[in-house]
Amino acid sequence: MDRARGGWLDTTVRLLTRRNSVYVAFILTGALVGERVVDYGINKLWESNNVGKSFEEIPSLGKKVAEEG
Repeated sequence: MDRARGGWLDTTVRLLTRRNSVYVAFILTGALVGERVVDYGINKLWESNNVGKSFEEIPSLGKKVAEEG
């Protein structure tokens, strides 16, 4: 069985790996975008698991003590 030439995956790989500069730019952009996505997801997960436990949400800790001077 012959594979059809010009599939979308083959075309994408050929387009991205034809020149080294395009390949490096694709990898760097993917790393930066991936880092932002993971950071956002971890922060949302952290906030949802710690509702009511942050410094600002605890009444006795969230207030600044007035300094006497």
